[in-house]
Amino acid sequence: MKLFRVTVSSHRTEFVATNDLTQNSTAAAQEESGVRWKIEEFHRELKQLTGIEACQCRKARIQRNHIACALLVWTRLKTIAYQSAQTIYQIKHGLLSDYLMAQLKQPAIAMVLA
Repeated sequence: MKLFRVTVSSHRTEFVATNDLTQNSTAAAQEESGVRWKIEEFHRELKQLTGIEACQCRKARIQRNHIACALLVWTRLKTIAYQSAQTIYQIKHGLLSDYLMAQLKQPAIAMVLA
């Protein structure tokens, strides 16, 4: 295991750990860590925003379809976020907020007490 100390600013340092013993450059270790962080962000966004883990189907084909749909939703949300200069979380919250307001104004299902 190798540990690299990276100076972020005059008041702050970060540490990057790697199990790649051939790694000798702090800059390369930091760059690799940045790539890994992007992957972590992708997994977190995919799970939190698309409900990818909520599939309870047993058949592999249906699971694959669910995963594919979740990936398409994430891709579309990410595209809209880039175009509107907002976060992917703001986009989803806005969509849900708009839907909720529309349903409160004109409910799709009438609640009638008998």
